[in-house]
Amino acid sequence: MKESDRAFPFLRVNRRAEKPRAAGLTEIRGPYYSTLGKRALADIFETVGTWVDMLKFAGGSFALMPAPVVREIIDLCHSHEVLVSTGGFVEHVLTQGPAAVDRYLGECQAIGFDIVEVSSGFLAVPEDDLVRIAEKARKTGLKVKPEVGIQFGAGGASAAEALEAEGVRGAATAIRLGRRYLDAGATLLMIESEGITESVNGWRTNVVEEIADGLGLARVMFEAAEPDVFGWYVKTFGPDVNLFVDHSQVVQLECLRAGLWGTQDLWGRVVTYR
Repeated sequence: MKESDRAFPFLRVNRRAEKPRAAGLTEIRGPYYSTLGKRALADIFETVGTWVDMLKFAGGSFALMPAPVVREIIDLCHSHEVLVSTGGFVEHVLTQGPAAVDRYLGECQAIGFDIVEVSSGFLAVPEDDLVRIAEKARKTGLKVKPEVGIQFGAGGASAAEALEAEGVRGAATAIRLGRRYLDAGATLLMIESEGITESVNGWRTNVVEEIADGLGLARVMFEAAEPDVFGWYVKTFGPDVNLFVDHSQVVQLECLRAGLWGTQDLWGRVVTYR
């Protein structure tokens, strides 16, 4: 969107790169906690589609929908320069064997997905196998955005106490795996929020800083499940941090990025020099 096309163009907002962006990426959650068909999604794109870079299907929700509907959603995203991710559903497919994974990757490419997310929040999978899946997906013609984190059992919205009993990995383990994914051709890494800012008794912000230092801020996207979480990321790393939020939160996040609005601790404090 050109500056002259924006309502109230005389009011200053933080300038944002146009799509396709390399920084300040926003990925939104598609249908999972609520339905999100093409009509509701069209409303999002008509109003704030300029600020949406990716859409992620969560929980394998696409496997419950008619194939033509999935294609319509993907086509609508593409018409607004929005890339579409499978989410970490390959983790479920992996339990059905290598042949199912190979067929799944082929179907993802055929139906129009752009990105495959490789994750292992619930499974104990050798790192070599995860990297092989990422390489296979890339050779299929898909972009790869693996998910790395520190929490065993992540991905099911479990209670903090249950996850705490499972234990956590160290940041060094996530960084090592993340580097292997990048070497294998991953375009971006998703940092799982559970164990860091979600389902915890206290945020582990030191882990975030270690991961950002170890992998590079431009190569990671942080899952930010709540407004106070994505507010913290913007306050800590600036408006060009890459974030994954629910589709219902995209306007609130962009108001923060733009410096238009915010909570008491961010009001008037998010600025850029452009």
